[in-house]
Amino acid sequence: MERAFDVEKLIRQNVKDLHPYASARDEYISDGSRMIFLDANENPFDNGVNRYPDPQQRSLKAVLAAQRGLEVDNLLLGNGSDEVLDLLFRTFCEPGIENVITLPPTYGMYKVLAGVNAVENREVVLNPDFEPDMDQIRDRIDQNSKIIFLCSPNNPTGNTFSRDIIVTLLRNFQGLVVLDEAYMDFSSEPGWIDNLKEYPNLVVIQTLSKAYGMAGIRLGICCASPEIIGAMNKIKPPYNVNELTQERAYARLLDQDAVREEISLILQEREKLRKELALLDYVLEVFPSQANFLLVRVDDAAKRYQQLIEHGIVVRNRSSQPRCLNTLRLTIGTAEENAALLNALKLI
Repeated sequence: MERAFDVEKLIRQNVKDLHPYASARDEYISDGSRMIFLDANENPFDNGVNRYPDPQQRSLKAVLAAQRGLEVDNLLLGNGSDEVLDLLFRTFCEPGIENVITLPPTYGMYKVLAGVNAVENREVVLNPDFEPDMDQIRDRIDQNSKIIFLCSPNNPTGNTFSRDIIVTLLRNFQGLVVLDEAYMDFSSEPGWIDNLKEYPNLVVIQTLSKAYGMAGIRLGICCASPEIIGAMNKIKPPYNVNELTQERAYARLLDQDAVREEISLILQEREKLRKELALLDYVLEVFPSQANFLLVRVDDAAKRYQQLIEHGIVVRNRSSQPRCLNTLRLTIGTAEENAALLNALKLI
């Protein structure tokens, strides 16, 4: 049965009681006027980065909000998605008492961050179709369950999860449902940004590391209700997104034509690689993918991994993950890189 969702009941008491740090750039917000800044103990000699960055990344958030049909107060930016995920743990999960649900095989940082924050991680292995096992999830949830993490499209399996399953969780779980959409730009399925108002317990995580090609600048995006974002902002470090990251991200976001072209090329290469892989006699299965990689089951993943290393190609052996025995994860490279990969695969 559906019940009214109250985010205030989820926030840790110490976070509710916290008076957040106010930086110099929080107290005075520039209106563009030429001012002499003597408020933040900065070096006065201009070199492009001698001033502290905007702690709320206002210009960057304005572009992101406009492109995603959101308000600025729906957004929190972090030093990569990993910082955003860590902030969720620290805002909502009481160490040593509460728990989260994760669905392996999946992104490994959910488990690591649970350990770092002393929060119990209850793993529910995906079913043989790599979909969430709803019966098992229901069995593991209790009054101390705060967050369910779903990576969709999932890493390393490449599939998106059933919308009906996600809706069921959103309507019935009294904690946060976090959808990690790191690979959504490569998917033919719609994302969940447009559903934030409908589901107040929905949190969507995005990144500029994949489709936008900016893994090196570390920019993670959290999209949620203003209440969730406001609670996370209370504990966010004041200058967590540096000036250089803000500048590079802003420029890249304004170049949507280039981003779309690169995504299109990656999708073309993904399909070409999928067809070629299926012809190799030691490839047992190529799993469907909505991401910028393919999960491939082979006869002997450790052997094939080492053979590719000897040909100068590094892939990922995912055999240690549940239901992923003898699988390799192959990122889609450039046309030239993929041709080299196929040549090596045929030689071995």
